[in-house]
Amino acid sequence: MKRKFNVIFFKVLFVILFSTPAYSMHIQEGFLPLKFALGWWMAAVPFLFFGLKKMKKITDKTPEKKMFLALAGAFAFVLSALKLPSITGNSSHPTGVALGTLLFGPKAMIPLGFLVLLFQALLIAHGGITTLGANTISMSVVGPIVTYFLYRVFKNWNWGIAVFISGFFGDLASYTFTAFQMAVAHPAIHGGILESLKRFLTLFSITQIPLAIIEGILTYLVLKHLKEMEVLKSSEYEIV
Repeated sequence: MKRKFNVIFFKVLFVILFSTPAYSMHIQEGFLPLKFALGWWMAAVPFLFFGLKKMKKITDKTPEKKMFLALAGAFAFVLSALKLPSITGNSSHPTGVALGTLLFGPKAMIPLGFLVLLFQALLIAHGGITTLGANTISMSVVGPIVTYFLYRVFKNWNWGIAVFISGFFGDLASYTFTAFQMAVAHPAIHGGILESLKRFLTLFSITQIPLAIIEGILTYLVLKHLKEMEVLKSSEYEIV
């Protein structure tokens, strides 16, 4: 099992090291007014607390799952680092959180997503520290919750379709919420928050819908590969 994991891990590492960085961001540093940045940080802290408790419970019970937590984090780092310029103050990219969510549940994905966002802000100037709370809520809380809910709804119908749907709509949910965060912080002069939200969602949809399709497909392919390699036991993971 360890050898199989190492093969998968180094494949992901290769993509990280040799992928071309895109010069764009999550909600970028300084884009949110201070009161909104602080508000989203305060909202993110309780979720991080519960997420860390869940992660500790997982690793204490089954230490070998640390390898797959690392894999889920690397997967999210890679996909969310591959960005397309979208609108002022943001960009379009897959989130990569569906894999970790379907392996460990939405709570465990919160601290993993936070670490991904933190490293991207510090190392490759994607996102920012002041906007880290807002980005955590949209990508690491809203996205995983929607992903997990949709998977539970559709899993008894068809496993592959359930994985794709949850990855696709989980990605779109993150961006819908990001658009809401930006609209609240920067309402339109005419039409206010709703008009601003409409504009952000319209612009996002051009690039984000194709990327969400890609994320759904990639999540399915990785999980299918892991199951075929028999490195996952259904009783030990969220997916069945």
